[in-house]
Amino acid sequence: MNFPSNLRYTKDHEWILLEGNVATIGITEFAQSELGDIVFCDINSVGKSFATGEIFGSVEAVKTVSDLFLPVAGTIAEVNAALEKNPELVNNEPYTGGWMVKVTVDNPAEIDALLSAADYEALVG
Repeated sequence: MNFPSNLRYTKDHEWILLEGNVATIGITEFAQSELGDIVFCDINSVGKSFATGEIFGSVEAVKTVSDLFLPVAGTIAEVNAALEKNPELVNNEPYTGGWMVKVTVDNPAEIDALLSAADYEALVG
């Protein structure tokens, strides 16, 4: 299983890549493998602001529906439009083409409270 060291992680299995004050967010390889085949991504939150830990959307897999939690407070600037027609990108490319949202982060220092790749790998074992 892949745990890119340039990302930070949450206990809810989201990953985040911070570049300046813009964060790209998705779900981890572990999360997508646990969910199974992703068939739909329900994220209709462009322009909306969320607090840390709030639900910003959901993913639907063959087996279940799972909420998506924002790792840091901010405003959704972009949703990955490719997921509308190709939700399987989350399974095939969880850290690249399968990203979910880009967020303008309120406080970039919040990322320091998230898990490192080694900490996340230890969590999911």
